[in-house]
Amino acid sequence: MTDDMTETVDEATEATEIPLSERIEAILLIVDEPLGLVALAAAVGSPVPAVRQTLEMLVDDYDGKGKGPRRGFELREVGGGWRLYVREDLDSLVAEFVGGQAPARLSQAALETLAVIAYKQPVTRSQVASIRAVNVDSVVRTLLARGLITELFADSETGAINYGTTDALLQHLGINSLDELPPISPLLDDGADGFDEGTIR
Repeated sequence: MTDDMTETVDEATEATEIPLSERIEAILLIVDEPLGLVALAAAVGSPVPAVRQTLEMLVDDYDGKGKGPRRGFELREVGGGWRLYVREDLDSLVAEFVGGQAPARLSQAALETLAVIAYKQPVTRSQVASIRAVNVDSVVRTLLARGLITELFADSETGAINYGTTDALLQHLGINSLDELPPISPLLDDGADGFDEGTIR
């Protein structure tokens, strides 16, 4: 066995020696969309039943049913997948904090992504990425943090989050509803590439 292979095996062994709850938390902390049980089990290298049991333990722990206090976040199963969320009764606090951050200009990539979501909503991140032909993960996170878009619902089959715009966007644009958005320019191939011209969903 080569030195590189030995190091890889050693690293994998070290990772599995870390408590399962910590490994699950590490993965859930970075995912943007709910992660299915099988995918999560594969990510942490543990059997599905053990992962399911640990998830249930973490839910109780975060809810204050264990030894510690209730946390400001919770672990929920949405659309067949698991993800960490801010507790609903803290939404206003988080929104106030995000809204109070120093405003900064949106990048061209953020503006283009925001336009796709505004005209195509409800729309998933993968659909936006397909239309723009680039990865939009970080841009979507930025728009969420700015309060310009929001998670509408999770697809019942895939668990993919569908996004839409918020009232904050309408306020920034100085309009009362999405119906007041201008129609897509005829220069964009009549909206054939991902847009329905003049249609807001």
